[in-house]
Amino acid sequence: MATPSASTAATASKASGFSLDALWHSDRLGDVIAGAVLILVGWMLARFFSRVFERSMHHRLTTHQLLVWRRFIYYGIWSLFLIAALREMGFHLSVLLGAAGALSVAVGFASQTSASNLISGLFLIAEGPFAIGDYIRVGQTEGEVLSIDLLSVKLRTPDNLYVRIPNEQLIKAEVTTLTKFAIRRINLPLGIAYKEDLPRVRGILLSVAENNPRCLDEPPAQVIMQNFGDSALNLMFYVWTRRENFLAVRDQLQEDIKTAFDAASIEIPFPQISINASSSNRPLPLQILSKKTAEEHQENTGMGRDFP
Repeated sequence: MATPSASTAATASKASGFSLDALWHSDRLGDVIAGAVLILVGWMLARFFSRVFERSMHHRLTTHQLLVWRRFIYYGIWSLFLIAALREMGFHLSVLLGAAGALSVAVGFASQTSASNLISGLFLIAEGPFAIGDYIRVGQTEGEVLSIDLLSVKLRTPDNLYVRIPNEQLIKAEVTTLTKFAIRRINLPLGIAYKEDLPRVRGILLSVAENNPRCLDEPPAQVIMQNFGDSALNLMFYVWTRRENFLAVRDQLQEDIKTAFDAASIEIPFPQISINASSSNRPLPLQILSKKTAEEHQENTGMGRDFP
């Protein structure tokens, strides 16, 4: 007596037109070999044409666009040969496609998050806010884009960590592309003492930018007075440089500013509080007592006693 599982397998095998029992039949064995050859040839042609496209179009397309088109060509050609191989082996594709459709519905309910990431990935590819090789910041995470896939984006952080960010999170969050443009502005906040001459300080800072060969002349450097702080005059020093020199120039500028301020005796104050007593406010009385007098004072006033 046939078991239910065996009956189901036999029914599916009959519906698909392919039987494992007939695999070693001389007629069907030739079809299976021909299908395997088609799969192998399709894989080789898919690799060949995708690489030829990448080599011929790498000057016209971005790295991200090349990656997307290469995958599309590879899987497209290989899928056509795979379908032809399955038909050659005797599979009825209509039955397989129907089963795949029913399976996709069940998988869709079980993987709603993956579907959301997939749709978000399509939007990212279409919009193209950043490309492979760009340096981006997402929340507190920043790094170089290694790949842009349909489900996630992979980053390499400055400390060489591998970070995977789901596409749905990228669509909802604020994404800053730090290498989108050829030049970047360096913002250096500074504080000087109230006694310093502001025009003189401005001239010293601008000369520091002029003496640095990696600082751009256009747009020019600027020194902006921000506000009057509690302990200092707060300034902002703006300098432009090429994006690949950003970190090196920022570090060098801070060192040069410290050296120039020391040479010109410009004070960089630290937070401090000054207490002044005017003539209208008398200073607090202070009297030094001997130990015996202090004990008598405590007995008379009751101060300094421990209370239960």
